[in-house]
Amino acid sequence: MLNDSILSTITFVPTVGAIVVALLPRRGKLIQWFTLLISLLTFALTLHLPAHFQYGQTGFQFEENHPWITSPNIHYHLGIDGISLWLVVLVGFLGPMAVLASWKVIETHTKEFYFLFLLQQTAMIGVFVSLDMFLYYGFWELSLVPMAILIAMFGRNRGPQAAIKFFLYTFLPSALLLVGLIWLYAKTGTFDFVETQQYLSQNSGSIAPQALWWVSLAFLVAFAVKVPVFPLHGWLSDVFSEAPTAMAMVVAGKLGLYSIIRFNLGLFPSQSREVAPLMIALAVIGILYGALIALVQQDMKRFIAFSTIGHLSFCTLGIFCFTIVGLNGTVYQLLNHELSGAAMLILFGILYERYGTYDMGLYGGVATRLPRMATLYLITMLSLIGLPILNGFVGEFLILSSTFGVHPYWGAAATLGVILSAAYMLGMIQKIFYGQPSQLVANKTVPDVVAREGFALVPAVILMLVLGVASPYWIRAISGAVSGLAQNVAHATATFTTTVAEKR
Repeated sequence: MLNDSILSTITFVPTVGAIVVALLPRRGKLIQWFTLLISLLTFALTLHLPAHFQYGQTGFQFEENHPWITSPNIHYHLGIDGISLWLVVLVGFLGPMAVLASWKVIETHTKEFYFLFLLQQTAMIGVFVSLDMFLYYGFWELSLVPMAILIAMFGRNRGPQAAIKFFLYTFLPSALLLVGLIWLYAKTGTFDFVETQQYLSQNSGSIAPQALWWVSLAFLVAFAVKVPVFPLHGWLSDVFSEAPTAMAMVVAGKLGLYSIIRFNLGLFPSQSREVAPLMIALAVIGILYGALIALVQQDMKRFIAFSTIGHLSFCTLGIFCFTIVGLNGTVYQLLNHELSGAAMLILFGILYERYGTYDMGLYGGVATRLPRMATLYLITMLSLIGLPILNGFVGEFLILSSTFGVHPYWGAAATLGVILSAAYMLGMIQKIFYGQPSQLVANKTVPDVVAREGFALVPAVILMLVLGVASPYWIRAISGAVSGLAQNVAHATATFTTTVAEKR
């Protein structure tokens, strides 16, 4: 019975929690405790999905499909497959981590913060489970609003400016997405993703190829900004610098990359193949650019922002190689980076709580004073640079091995990014934790990692190891979904090649 409504339950439990938060009194830590309870409940509900997922079965599972609006034809249609399965679980897992990371940081406007935080969770889960594209667009837009408000309210120095920049960068391309969705509806008579996919695959010859190309480009630009793909990354460093840790943990990566895989590869395989050379070139440039800029950063938040550009560019590279191995690696690396990147952001936030600065140049010798924190930093850093047996290695290996198979020169260039990643991560660890204690560290006595912080970080560190050594368990769900996408792209390419040959 729970299978019939589990996706709605997972999606809207945070919304119910947000409504209750709005009614709670501002007394002590009541709001924080309640939000933590809701986030733990949401995570527990997401575990129902992998426990009851039919591995090896194609198509969407846990579907809910009910008529909603008659004209236009809009349904309340939810479902997941192997691509979205682990992303929903990831959102649930990161929720309690974010609440614990915000426990002492957010001491004013707590009601507003946790209300918007829970709405953000609903929006993100809704994006991953929506199979009606109108419903998807509603959740997509909803995900922008809480983020922008929280950045403006809780920014360090230039919060309002960063919020406006974020909103403009992400909202304007979303208007292109809406135009594309309306055009598709005018052609197909439905917003349903499955029905639209079937229509386009069966009637592609009756639609002008140029029109489809422009629609696919509208989708791609909207999603690429949200990743962000180089050179559409101009908002990311300011937003990372200003956003509270709980929001910085979810601002980049998941929504954009998932949407490219789902919609561009799912609906526009031929057009995705056409734009692939450009996207591969931009991905490799992003890998090297992000790494080189991260090498010279002194501000911790800008450091993690530019390293994020580099790491997520690997995922873009894996998508546009169109191999099953590369797509497996992309989804897996997305999970890995979001987990390890979130842990690193929390660790930076803890250091800021202790010493009051994000400037790496003011640190030094912290390991002698905070050994537990140094250990957690080291494991997280090794995960991000892809050390074997940790999670980051698996995704990067799959992406690079697939790239070498189809684009060896681009693969060689991207591999340089792995070396640069090790250089800037090891340099960061050296500056902060080793050498002689700096004046800031020597003159200030602060506690090591406390229980609340350990509850947020230790499960994440354990999961980094589990994802590194037990990757087949996670990838078996992903592989079944991405294999269909890779076959669609291959079929579309073959059809396009045959059509061109016949015309000649």
